[in-house]
Order: sequence, then structure tokens, then C-alpha cells
Amino acid sequence: MKDVWVVKVSGNSLEDKGFLAHLAEVLKAIHSEHPLALVHGGGKEIADLHRRLGVEYEFVEGLRVTSADGIRLVEMVLSGLVNTRLVRLLVNHGIAAHGVSGVDMGLIRVEPKRVGGRPLGFVGEIRQVQPGPLEWMLKSGVLPVVSPVSLGLDGESYNVNADEAAQAIAVALLAQTLVFLTDVPGIMDSNGEVMRRVEAAQAEKLVAEGVITDGMIPKARSAVSAVESGVSSVLITDLEGLQNGEGTWFVPSR
Repeated sequence: MKDVWVVKVSGNSLEDKGFLAHLAEVLKAIHSEHPLALVHGGGKEIADLHRRLGVEYEFVEGLRVTSADGIRLVEMVLSGLVNTRLVRLLVNHGIAAHGVSGVDMGLIRVEPKRVGGRPLGFVGEIRQVQPGPLEWMLKSGVLPVVSPVSLGLDGESYNVNADEAAQAIAVALLAQTLVFLTDVPGIMDSNGEVMRRVEAAQAEKLVAEGVITDGMIPKARSAVSAVESGVSSVLITDLEGLQNGEGTWFVPSR
């Protein structure tokens, strides 16, 4: 779909009223020029609720193992608290926003994910995205706010990494731009300066050199996968960078 932007947001900032108000203004400006979909996570609030209710969990290679009790908490936080909060915020700023999850209308279908052969419980590996419902909303001027809780091919709900959900949605919509909002202005080079442009073929070299590290590695790899699958460009940036069109732009290799 022409000119579509997909923005992914998550992190501690989703509880910060000042950040949320600023986010709404920036998204309103983008939405005035482009069809726009927002995908969100909410890992901090999920972890907080696990602790409050005494539901144990563990991580395997950065992925939260999600038990039967855990997926209930994930659904409450992502498809309930966070999704409703973001929709309320956007509607209060004059944006026609509508909350959905990957379960609704079978938007995102998944199978259980494994890491090194180990099952992760109710954690999903995306197998298909049905873009029709999102395209209908976008063409109607509606901004879909998407919780990454998704529908298993077995009929169960699954927890899906929000970066992966945003990437898959952007590819399904043939988006012009995919944005990963972070708390840093982009990928920093060895001099501490933001790298303004990265070609897809450069990314693994930058990982090997230690330029791209830690939590930025999966975002960079998702960015590469997106541009190699038809998304025109991917921006990794913070909120100020999004407002100014600055950050690290991933583009297809020449």
C-alpha cells in the first residue's frame, strides 16, 4: 500500500505521560501526511505484573519464556492496558485510532517458537500476516494500534516480539517506512556519532566489529530483513529524531 508508515514503540516510556503526549503530537504530524500503523510492546509492564502476582518466568536468548499463566498476563497488559492507553491518547489528540491485536480477524498467525530446539511455551513465530483488515483501516483514515499478541495456527494466543510483529506488518503492507523507536538517537559509530545511513549488506559487518551491540542487534537484523523484503527504508531513532527525520536509515544494498 502506497506511502504507508509503520512505527513500533515500547519500553519504559509507555508509562511516561510527557513522552506519550510528545509521541501523540509527532504521530499526528506523520498521520496527516501518510497512512500510519502503530505497533507496541510493553515488556516492562509485563515483568512488573509477573512480579506483583508472583508468576515466575525466565529468558532464553533474550526471549521471555511464556507459560499458560504468563500468556494471560501478556494479554492483559498488551491487548488491554497498553493498547487501550495508546488508543485513548491518540483519540484525545484528534486521531481516529482503533486498537487491534494479532488475534483480531486472524491478523497475525503463528506457530510455537523454539530456540536451539527448546520450546518457549506460548511464544509465537510469525507464519503469515493478513494485511486486508489493516489496509481497510488505513484507507479509511484510521490509525490501527496493534498489540503483538497473535493467533496460533492451533487456535491459542501467543506472545510475539513487537519488533518482529512490526517488521512482518510493514512487509505485508509493502510499507514505505518502518520506524523502530528507541531511547537512543540511532546506531553510533566508533566516534560516538550517529550513523545516518546503513546499507543492508553492511549490517553483519557492523555487528562483527562491535559497532552494533546488545539490544540493537535484533533491531538492525529486523531492519535488514524488512528492506530486503520490499520495505523502502527503515529508521532506528528516538522520538526527537523521528520528529526531525533523523537517526540511522537502513536502505537496500546497491
